[in-house]
Amino acid sequence: MSKSIAYGILKALAVVVGVILFCYFIYKIQSVIIYVAIAAVMALIGRPIVWFLKHKLRLPNRISVIIVLLLFLCVFVGLIALFVPIIITQSENIGQIDLQAFKNDLNALNSQIREFLGVEQLDIVEGIRQTSMVQNFDLQVFPDFMNMLFGGLGTIFIGVFSIIFISFFLLSDSSLMLNSVLVFSNYGEEERFKRVFEKIKVLLSRYFVGLTLQILVLFILYTILLVVFEVDNPIAIAFICAFLNIVPYLGPLFAGILMILFVISSNLGADFSSVIFPRLVYVMSGYGIAQLIDNFINQPLIFGKSVKSHPLEIFLIILIAGLLFNVIGMIVAIPVYTAIKVIAKEAFSEYKIVRKLTRDL
Repeated sequence: MSKSIAYGILKALAVVVGVILFCYFIYKIQSVIIYVAIAAVMALIGRPIVWFLKHKLRLPNRISVIIVLLLFLCVFVGLIALFVPIIITQSENIGQIDLQAFKNDLNALNSQIREFLGVEQLDIVEGIRQTSMVQNFDLQVFPDFMNMLFGGLGTIFIGVFSIIFISFFLLSDSSLMLNSVLVFSNYGEEERFKRVFEKIKVLLSRYFVGLTLQILVLFILYTILLVVFEVDNPIAIAFICAFLNIVPYLGPLFAGILMILFVISSNLGADFSSVIFPRLVYVMSGYGIAQLIDNFINQPLIFGKSVKSHPLEIFLIILIAGLLFNVIGMIVAIPVYTAIKVIAKEAFSEYKIVRKLTRDL
Protein backbone atom coordinates (compact mmCIF):
# COMPACT_ATOMS: atom_id res chain seq x y z
CA MET A 1 0.00 0.00 0.00
CA SER A 2 2.80 2.42 0.93
CA LYS A 3 4.60 1.65 -2.34
CA SER A 4 1.41 2.39 -4.32
CA ILE A 5 0.96 5.74 -2.52
CA ALA A 6 4.61 6.66 -3.06
CA TYR A 7 4.34 5.69 -6.74
CA GLY A 8 1.19 7.80 -7.11
CA ILE A 9 2.84 10.80 -5.47
CA LEU A 10 5.93 10.47 -7.68
CA LYS A 11 3.74 10.13 -10.77
CA ALA A 12 1.75 13.25 -9.83
CA LEU A 13 4.98 15.19 -9.19
CA ALA A 14 6.35 14.04 -12.55
CA VAL A 15 3.18 15.26 -14.29
CA VAL A 16 3.36 18.64 -12.50
CA VAL A 17 7.06 19.04 -13.36
CA GLY A 18 6.33 18.03 -16.96
CA VAL A 19 3.54 20.61 -17.26
CA ILE A 20 5.77 23.33 -15.76
CA LEU A 21 8.62 22.47 -18.13
CA PHE A 22 6.23 22.43 -21.09
CA CYS A 23 4.81 25.85 -20.15
CA TYR A 24 8.34 27.21 -19.72
CA PHE A 25 9.30 25.79 -23.12
CA ILE A 26 6.24 27.40 -24.75
CA TYR A 27 7.11 30.70 -23.04
CA LYS A 28 10.68 30.63 -24.37
CA ILE A 29 9.60 29.88 -27.96
CA GLN A 30 6.58 32.19 -27.97
CA SER A 31 8.09 34.27 -30.77
CA VAL A 32 8.34 31.16 -32.97
CA ILE A 33 4.71 30.31 -32.19
CA ILE A 34 3.69 33.84 -33.18
CA TYR A 35 5.66 33.53 -36.45
CA VAL A 36 3.95 30.23 -37.26
CA ALA A 37 0.51 31.66 -36.41
CA ILE A 38 1.04 34.73 -38.63
CA ALA A 39 2.42 32.54 -41.42
CA ALA A 40 -0.62 30.25 -41.14
CA VAL A 41 -2.97 33.25 -41.45
CA MET A 42 -1.01 34.50 -44.47
CA ALA A 43 -1.22 31.04 -46.02
CA LEU A 44 -4.99 30.96 -45.49
CA ILE A 45 -5.35 34.42 -47.07
CA GLY A 46 -3.02 33.62 -49.97
CA ARG A 47 -4.49 30.16 -50.62
CA PRO A 48 -7.28 31.38 -53.02
CA ILE A 49 -4.78 33.53 -54.94
CA VAL A 50 -2.37 30.61 -55.34
CA TRP A 51 -5.24 28.42 -56.52
CA PHE A 52 -6.27 31.08 -59.09
CA LEU A 53 -2.73 31.47 -60.42
CA LYS A 54 -2.23 27.70 -60.65
CA HIS A 55 -5.55 26.64 -62.15
CA LYS A 56 -6.70 29.69 -64.09
CA LEU A 57 -3.43 31.18 -65.31
CA ARG A 58 -1.62 27.79 -65.44
CA LEU A 59 1.44 29.04 -63.56
CA PRO A 60 3.76 26.57 -61.77
CA ASN A 61 3.09 26.06 -58.08
CA ARG A 62 6.38 27.60 -56.88
CA ILE A 63 5.95 30.66 -59.14
CA SER A 64 2.40 31.17 -57.86
CA VAL A 65 3.58 31.01 -54.25
CA ILE A 66 6.45 33.45 -54.90
CA ILE A 67 4.04 35.94 -56.53
CA VAL A 68 1.70 35.78 -53.52
CA LEU A 69 4.58 36.26 -51.07
CA LEU A 70 5.85 39.21 -53.11
CA LEU A 71 2.38 40.76 -52.83
CA PHE A 72 2.49 40.37 -49.05
CA LEU A 73 6.01 41.81 -48.97
CA CYS A 74 4.93 44.79 -51.08
CA VAL A 75 2.10 45.49 -48.62
CA PHE A 76 4.52 45.31 -45.69
CA VAL A 77 7.07 47.61 -47.38
CA GLY A 78 4.25 49.98 -48.36
CA LEU A 79 3.11 50.23 -44.73
CA ILE A 80 6.67 50.95 -43.60
CA ALA A 81 7.08 53.58 -46.31
CA LEU A 82 3.78 55.11 -45.18
CA PHE A 83 4.29 55.19 -41.42
CA VAL A 84 8.03 55.64 -40.82
CA PRO A 85 8.27 59.11 -42.45
CA ILE A 86 5.14 60.18 -40.53
CA ILE A 87 6.60 58.94 -37.21
CA ILE A 88 9.91 60.70 -37.85
CA THR A 89 8.19 63.94 -38.91
CA GLN A 90 5.84 63.92 -35.93
CA SER A 91 8.74 63.23 -33.55
CA GLU A 92 10.60 66.24 -34.95
CA ASN A 93 7.46 68.37 -34.74
CA ILE A 94 6.91 67.39 -31.10
CA GLY A 95 10.37 68.66 -30.24
CA GLN A 96 9.56 72.00 -31.89
CA ILE A 97 6.14 72.54 -30.31
CA ASP A 98 5.57 75.98 -28.82
CA LEU A 99 3.90 74.88 -25.59
CA GLN A 100 2.58 78.33 -24.86
CA ALA A 101 0.99 78.63 -28.29
CA PHE A 102 -0.45 75.12 -27.92
CA LYS A 103 -1.89 76.07 -24.53
CA ASN A 104 -3.41 79.23 -26.03
CA ASP A 105 -5.02 77.16 -28.81
CA LEU A 106 -6.49 74.77 -26.24
CA ASN A 107 -7.77 77.68 -24.16
CA ALA A 108 -9.35 79.25 -27.25
CA LEU A 109 -10.94 75.91 -28.20
CA ASN A 110 -12.16 75.51 -24.62
CA SER A 111 -13.80 78.97 -24.66
CA GLN A 112 -15.44 78.34 -28.03
CA ILE A 113 -16.83 74.95 -26.98
CA ARG A 114 -18.09 76.45 -23.71
CA GLU A 115 -19.87 79.27 -25.54
CA PHE A 116 -21.25 76.91 -28.18
CA LEU A 117 -22.67 74.49 -25.59
CA GLY A 118 -23.72 77.22 -23.15
CA VAL A 119 -21.67 75.70 -20.32
CA GLU A 120 -20.12 77.96 -17.70
CA GLN A 121 -17.25 75.72 -16.51
CA LEU A 122 -15.38 73.52 -18.97
CA ASP A 123 -11.66 73.80 -18.29
CA ILE A 124 -10.04 71.38 -20.74
CA VAL A 125 -6.50 72.51 -20.03
CA GLU A 126 -6.83 72.11 -16.27
CA GLY A 127 -8.52 68.73 -16.71
CA ILE A 128 -5.68 67.48 -18.90
CA ARG A 129 -3.11 68.89 -16.50
CA GLN A 130 -4.63 67.07 -13.53
CA THR A 131 -4.46 63.65 -15.18
CA SER A 132 -1.79 61.33 -13.81
CA MET A 133 -0.46 60.69 -17.31
CA VAL A 134 0.39 64.39 -17.81
CA GLN A 135 1.73 64.87 -14.28
CA ASN A 136 4.10 61.91 -14.61
CA PHE A 137 4.96 62.56 -18.26
CA ASP A 138 8.63 62.60 -19.18
CA LEU A 139 9.77 64.13 -22.47
CA GLN A 140 12.58 61.55 -22.56
CA VAL A 141 9.96 59.04 -23.71
CA PHE A 142 10.18 60.30 -27.31
CA PRO A 143 13.92 59.74 -27.91
CA ASP A 144 13.65 56.47 -25.95
CA PHE A 145 10.82 55.36 -28.19
CA MET A 146 12.77 56.21 -31.35
CA ASN A 147 15.84 54.33 -30.05
CA MET A 148 13.68 51.33 -29.23
CA LEU A 149 12.03 51.49 -32.65
CA PHE A 150 15.21 51.58 -34.66
CA GLY A 151 17.01 49.23 -32.26
CA GLY A 152 14.28 46.66 -32.85
CA LEU A 153 14.46 46.84 -36.64
CA GLY A 154 16.85 43.87 -36.68
CA THR A 155 14.36 41.76 -34.73
CA ILE A 156 11.55 42.93 -37.00
CA PHE A 157 13.40 41.91 -40.16
CA ILE A 158 14.29 38.52 -38.64
CA GLY A 159 10.62 38.04 -37.84
CA VAL A 160 9.53 39.07 -41.34
CA PHE A 161 12.06 36.71 -42.93
CA SER A 162 10.93 33.85 -40.68
CA ILE A 163 7.25 34.45 -41.46
CA ILE A 164 7.88 34.59 -45.22
CA PHE A 165 10.04 31.45 -45.07
CA ILE A 166 7.37 29.49 -43.15
CA SER A 167 4.58 30.87 -45.37
CA PHE A 168 6.42 29.72 -48.49
CA PHE A 169 6.35 26.08 -47.43
CA LEU A 170 2.80 26.26 -46.08
CA LEU A 171 1.59 27.67 -49.41
CA SER A 172 3.71 25.46 -51.67
CA ASP A 173 2.81 22.24 -49.84
CA SER A 174 -0.84 22.28 -48.75
CA SER A 175 -0.45 18.94 -46.98
CA LEU A 176 2.47 20.10 -44.80
CA MET A 177 0.32 21.38 -41.96
CA LEU A 178 -2.03 18.41 -42.30
CA ASN A 179 0.84 15.94 -41.96
CA SER A 180 2.09 17.84 -38.92
CA VAL A 181 -1.20 17.53 -37.04
CA LEU A 182 -2.12 14.09 -38.38
CA VAL A 183 0.10 12.51 -35.73
CA PHE A 184 -2.57 13.39 -33.15
CA SER A 185 -5.24 11.28 -34.85
CA ASN A 186 -6.07 7.79 -33.67
CA TYR A 187 -5.18 4.80 -35.81
CA GLY A 188 -7.87 4.17 -38.42
CA GLU A 189 -9.35 7.68 -38.13
CA GLU A 190 -6.94 9.44 -40.47
CA GLU A 191 -9.54 10.03 -43.21
CA ARG A 192 -12.01 11.52 -40.77
CA PHE A 193 -9.26 13.70 -39.34
CA LYS A 194 -8.33 14.90 -42.83
CA ARG A 195 -11.97 15.72 -43.59
CA VAL A 196 -12.30 17.84 -40.45
CA PHE A 197 -8.99 19.58 -41.12
CA GLU A 198 -9.99 20.47 -44.70
CA LYS A 199 -13.32 21.90 -43.54
CA ILE A 200 -11.60 24.05 -40.94
CA LYS A 201 -9.00 25.21 -43.45
CA VAL A 202 -11.62 26.21 -46.03
CA LEU A 203 -13.78 28.09 -43.51
CA LEU A 204 -10.85 29.92 -41.94
CA SER A 205 -9.48 30.80 -45.37
CA ARG A 206 -12.82 32.34 -46.31
CA TYR A 207 -12.95 34.19 -42.98
CA PHE A 208 -9.48 35.74 -43.23
CA VAL A 209 -9.96 36.65 -46.90
CA GLY A 210 -13.28 38.27 -46.00
CA LEU A 211 -11.69 40.10 -43.06
CA THR A 212 -8.95 41.43 -45.37
CA LEU A 213 -11.57 42.66 -47.85
CA GLN A 214 -13.50 44.27 -44.98
CA ILE A 215 -10.43 46.22 -43.85
CA LEU A 216 -9.66 47.18 -47.47
CA VAL A 217 -13.18 48.52 -48.09
CA LEU A 218 -13.17 50.51 -44.84
CA PHE A 219 -9.68 51.82 -45.63
CA ILE A 220 -10.87 53.14 -49.00
CA LEU A 221 -14.00 54.72 -47.50
CA TYR A 222 -12.09 56.34 -44.63
CA THR A 223 -9.38 57.63 -46.96
CA ILE A 224 -11.92 59.30 -49.22
CA LEU A 225 -13.68 60.80 -46.21
CA LEU A 226 -10.50 62.21 -44.62
CA VAL A 227 -9.11 63.52 -47.92
CA VAL A 228 -12.35 65.36 -48.71
CA PHE A 229 -12.28 67.15 -45.35
CA GLU A 230 -8.53 67.82 -45.47
CA VAL A 231 -7.45 65.91 -42.36
CA ASP A 232 -3.66 65.59 -41.99
CA ASN A 233 -2.09 62.21 -42.93
CA PRO A 234 -5.40 60.77 -44.23
CA ILE A 235 -3.98 57.49 -45.56
CA ALA A 236 -2.21 56.56 -42.32
CA ILE A 237 -5.21 57.53 -40.17
CA ALA A 238 -7.58 55.63 -42.47
CA PHE A 239 -5.43 52.50 -42.26
CA ILE A 240 -5.23 52.65 -38.44
CA CYS A 241 -8.99 53.16 -38.09
CA ALA A 242 -9.76 50.39 -40.60
CA PHE A 243 -7.31 47.97 -38.98
CA LEU A 244 -8.92 48.53 -35.57
CA ASN A 245 -12.00 46.76 -36.95
CA ILE A 246 -10.27 43.41 -36.39
CA VAL A 247 -11.41 43.91 -32.78
CA PRO A 248 -15.18 43.33 -33.00
CA TYR A 249 -17.50 46.02 -31.59
CA LEU A 250 -14.78 47.83 -29.58
CA GLY A 251 -12.56 48.49 -32.63
CA PRO A 252 -15.06 50.74 -34.47
CA LEU A 253 -15.72 52.66 -31.25
CA PHE A 254 -12.02 53.44 -30.70
CA ALA A 255 -11.61 54.20 -34.40
CA GLY A 256 -14.40 56.79 -34.18
CA ILE A 257 -12.80 58.42 -31.13
CA LEU A 258 -9.43 58.55 -32.93
CA MET A 259 -11.04 60.12 -35.98
CA ILE A 260 -12.63 62.82 -33.82
CA LEU A 261 -9.28 63.61 -32.18
CA PHE A 262 -7.47 63.76 -35.54
CA VAL A 263 -10.12 66.08 -37.02
CA ILE A 264 -9.77 68.44 -34.02
CA SER A 265 -5.95 68.33 -34.07
CA SER A 266 -5.90 69.05 -37.82
CA ASN A 267 -8.01 72.18 -37.26
CA LEU A 268 -6.60 73.31 -33.92
CA GLY A 269 -6.68 77.11 -33.79
CA ALA A 270 -9.69 77.41 -36.13
CA ASP A 271 -13.09 78.65 -34.99
CA PHE A 272 -15.04 75.84 -33.30
CA SER A 273 -18.59 76.76 -34.30
CA SER A 274 -17.88 77.61 -37.95
CA VAL A 275 -15.02 75.20 -38.80
CA ILE A 276 -14.33 72.42 -36.27
CA PHE A 277 -17.88 71.48 -35.29
CA PRO A 278 -19.27 71.32 -38.89
CA ARG A 279 -16.30 69.18 -39.96
CA LEU A 280 -16.82 66.90 -36.99
CA VAL A 281 -20.47 66.47 -37.98
CA TYR A 282 -19.61 65.75 -41.62
CA VAL A 283 -16.74 63.38 -40.84
CA MET A 284 -18.67 61.44 -38.21
CA SER A 285 -21.71 61.25 -40.51
CA GLY A 286 -19.47 59.76 -43.20
CA TYR A 287 -17.95 57.45 -40.61
CA GLY A 288 -21.43 56.32 -39.57
CA ILE A 289 -22.34 55.59 -43.21
CA ALA A 290 -19.14 53.55 -43.62
CA GLN A 291 -20.02 51.56 -40.48
CA LEU A 292 -23.54 50.92 -41.80
CA ILE A 293 -22.07 49.59 -45.04
CA ASP A 294 -19.72 47.40 -43.02
CA ASN A 295 -22.40 46.13 -40.62
CA PHE A 296 -25.12 45.41 -43.18
CA ILE A 297 -23.06 44.35 -46.21
CA ASN A 298 -19.50 43.35 -45.30
CA GLN A 299 -20.02 41.52 -42.01
CA PRO A 300 -23.00 39.38 -43.11
CA LEU A 301 -20.95 38.22 -46.09
CA ILE A 302 -17.94 37.44 -43.89
CA PHE A 303 -19.57 35.89 -40.83
CA GLY A 304 -22.63 34.42 -42.50
CA LYS A 305 -21.14 32.78 -45.59
CA SER A 306 -17.57 32.20 -44.47
CA VAL A 307 -17.90 30.74 -40.98
CA LYS A 308 -21.59 29.77 -41.41
CA SER A 309 -22.72 31.17 -38.06
CA HIS A 310 -25.70 33.29 -37.05
CA PRO A 311 -24.92 36.93 -36.07
CA LEU A 312 -26.38 36.37 -32.58
CA GLU A 313 -24.20 33.30 -32.19
CA ILE A 314 -21.13 35.32 -33.20
CA PHE A 315 -22.05 38.16 -30.83
CA LEU A 316 -22.36 35.83 -27.83
CA ILE A 317 -19.06 34.07 -28.61
CA ILE A 318 -17.20 37.38 -28.97
CA LEU A 319 -18.79 38.69 -25.74
CA ILE A 320 -17.79 35.58 -23.77
CA ALA A 321 -14.26 35.56 -25.22
CA GLY A 322 -13.87 39.26 -24.40
CA LEU A 323 -14.93 38.72 -20.80
CA LEU A 324 -12.54 35.77 -20.40
CA PHE A 325 -9.50 36.89 -22.40
CA ASN A 326 -9.99 40.63 -23.05
CA VAL A 327 -9.13 42.08 -26.48
CA ILE A 328 -6.99 39.12 -27.62
CA GLY A 329 -9.93 36.83 -26.93
CA MET A 330 -12.23 38.99 -29.04
CA ILE A 331 -9.79 38.88 -31.96
CA VAL A 332 -9.28 35.10 -31.99
CA ALA A 333 -12.83 34.21 -30.88
CA ILE A 334 -14.31 33.60 -34.33
CA PRO A 335 -11.44 31.48 -35.80
CA VAL A 336 -11.21 29.35 -32.66
CA TYR A 337 -14.98 28.95 -32.42
CA THR A 338 -15.14 27.97 -36.10
CA ALA A 339 -12.58 25.20 -35.58
CA ILE A 340 -14.32 23.95 -32.41
CA LYS A 341 -17.70 24.04 -34.14
CA VAL A 342 -16.49 21.90 -37.04
CA ILE A 343 -14.87 19.36 -34.68
CA ALA A 344 -17.97 19.23 -32.46
CA LYS A 345 -20.27 18.84 -35.44
CA GLU A 346 -18.20 15.96 -36.78
CA ALA A 347 -18.11 14.24 -33.38
CA PHE A 348 -21.83 14.77 -32.83
CA SER A 349 -22.70 13.39 -36.27
CA GLU A 350 -20.73 10.23 -35.49
CA TYR A 351 -22.50 9.97 -32.12
CA LYS A 352 -25.88 10.19 -33.86
CA ILE A 353 -24.88 7.46 -36.32
CA VAL A 354 -23.72 5.15 -33.53
CA ARG A 355 -26.87 5.83 -31.54
CA LYS A 356 -29.07 5.09 -34.57
CA LEU A 357 -27.25 1.82 -35.27
CA THR A 358 -27.53 0.81 -31.61
CA ARG A 359 -31.26 1.58 -31.60
CA ASP A 360 -31.82 -0.36 -34.83
CA LEU A 361 -30.02 -3.37 -33.41
